[in-house]
Amino acid sequence: MLELVAISAWLFTSAPDAGPLVLPTVVITAPDDGRNASSVSRRDPTAALAVVEVAARRDEAVDTAQVLSSAPGVTVQDSGGSGQRKTVSLRGLAPNATLVLLDGVPLAGPGQAADLSRIPVAALDRLEVLRGGGSARYGPGALGGVVNLVTRPPSGTRVFGGLSQGSFMHTQASLGAAFPVLGGDALMLVSGLRSTGDFSYQLDELPTLAGNALTTRLRENNQALQGGLLLRGRRDLGHGLELGVTAEGLVDERGLAGPILNPTPTARQASARLLGSTRVSKRFESGAELTVLGFGRHEGVTFTGSPFATTAGGAPYVQRETSAGLEGFWTQPLGTQHTLSVLATVAGDWLVEPTARNPGWGRVGAMVGDEWLLFDGALALTGSVRVDVAGPFVAVSPKLGVSWLLPLGFELKANVGQAMRPPSFQELYVVQGTLLPNPLLRPERGLTSDVTAAWTHAKASVQVTGFAALYEDLISYEYSPPLLAKPFNFLTASVVGLEAEAAATPTDWLTASASYTFLSTKNLRDDARWYLKALPFRPAHRAVARLAVGPKWLKARVDGLYQSAQSTNRTETLFIGERVLLNAGITVSPLSDGRLSLTAELRNLLDTQTMDVDGYPLPPRAAFVTVAFQWDKR
Repeated sequence: MLELVAISAWLFTSAPDAGPLVLPTVVITAPDDGRNASSVSRRDPTAALAVVEVAARRDEAVDTAQVLSSAPGVTVQDSGGSGQRKTVSLRGLAPNATLVLLDGVPLAGPGQAADLSRIPVAALDRLEVLRGGGSARYGPGALGGVVNLVTRPPSGTRVFGGLSQGSFMHTQASLGAAFPVLGGDALMLVSGLRSTGDFSYQLDELPTLAGNALTTRLRENNQALQGGLLLRGRRDLGHGLELGVTAEGLVDERGLAGPILNPTPTARQASARLLGSTRVSKRFESGAELTVLGFGRHEGVTFTGSPFATTAGGAPYVQRETSAGLEGFWTQPLGTQHTLSVLATVAGDWLVEPTARNPGWGRVGAMVGDEWLLFDGALALTGSVRVDVAGPFVAVSPKLGVSWLLPLGFELKANVGQAMRPPSFQELYVVQGTLLPNPLLRPERGLTSDVTAAWTHAKASVQVTGFAALYEDLISYEYSPPLLAKPFNFLTASVVGLEAEAAATPTDWLTASASYTFLSTKNLRDDARWYLKALPFRPAHRAVARLAVGPKWLKARVDGLYQSAQSTNRTETLFIGERVLLNAGITVSPLSDGRLSLTAELRNLLDTQTMDVDGYPLPPRAAFVTVAFQWDKR
């Protein structure tokens, strides 16, 4: 199978960040000086931001979702192993309220839960996680926050690649190159993944009874096959002009095994996707900048087997989704301390599906932002308001923020905003694998706030954030037996929590990082059966830690995750239990230049039997071996 994975047309040539030292494979928070235009902080400099470095994890048998899970405020929903659907939610919002970008360009339609299993780690340089209401800057799809997947820069001349082999017939491979072409720079990456996914797991068939024996089951119809080609290019046209062009295509297949209590042994999904985007930016001598981005996406999905067959004869369910749009972003300095930003966007979404309703709608949006720098830039005051119209819905999202740089590496940030998110085209009409649409959804509204205190040093960083939000008609997914998960509105819900992260590299031989998230959710005004109950799929506690020890040529590491129990329905009668996952690995780099590495790793060392989403078992103990290399022209 062939996947043409394009990496963003919103491409900028940027100088290195002037922030503090970024530690490898460590979650840190770093201020952005604005020159790195792929950074999400460019549009929202006062928001709580975490950065996860990917470089040292490209020699592991991991996917993008696993790397992202180390960031605070993040909950990953995994449908059961390699190549299966993986989505991310931020601060207790549904995955459809998290905007996922690829180098600053939306990876999917607004309000569509992006599937991170389709993005190879080999393509990425770092992950930026902007937590909290981002709708005032990024549109309705960013109600919970923004995840920006920043790819490897297309610069220099180099060749790189890797091959992983492991349990469950897992094979993962990549081969890439960066090179000059036509007066510019290009990056190309070929990638592929194959997994049978046929692992064994323990099932408690009578969970309400204590002491009953567990049954061993084999996970079937859980296979996945992917492959891909990634292209990224940019060229400086002179006179302040820069061009970026991207083309993407995707073809993959996978089984949809379903939850353990209602398996779907015949359900399968086959997908084909095409993406294209072109970006032109112009920098003016006055300091102003104009960026124009055109983009298009077409995706065809075919579902076969139960429960997707649309006729008694078992005809497949086929849908074709198309999105296209144009966006312009202008920034204008007004003196040395004042900057005005204006954004305008127009787009459309169309669907062809078996019932012949074939819905479609247009989208327009406009944003005005204002930023004041006081006390030589130590104090930043920002304000913005955005208006979006999507089909029959109108959304208005204002936001105020402040950041204060203090002596000795300390920083304070605070934000307050209000946002409205219409149900997305996908939530209303599109079948998304194991997620069903609901055409009766109402727009959700939210009032959000957060306060962050951070300290950054050349060898360490610490950040703590408290946040609170009140939502009306919050859209959340719930298991809908005996079929799949489906979104519903909650009349009123509250979300409060705490996020903490820390990282340190005291010596070249030792790096350590940890993050913790506390989340409390309540249904405040609804049916008495679920009044004051927690919202589904929101674990109250989540902690991640990682430790790496050894010289550059021999690194040993261990990492672990703890996640508390979570309910899967509004009445808190169905639960997924708490989990502890522990992984360990060792990487040997036999050459002095570190261009070749051999990695052996064990995942889920404790052989924890757990599940995710609404009853999808996760793989047991597994072993993997990875060989990676990189050659640079010097």
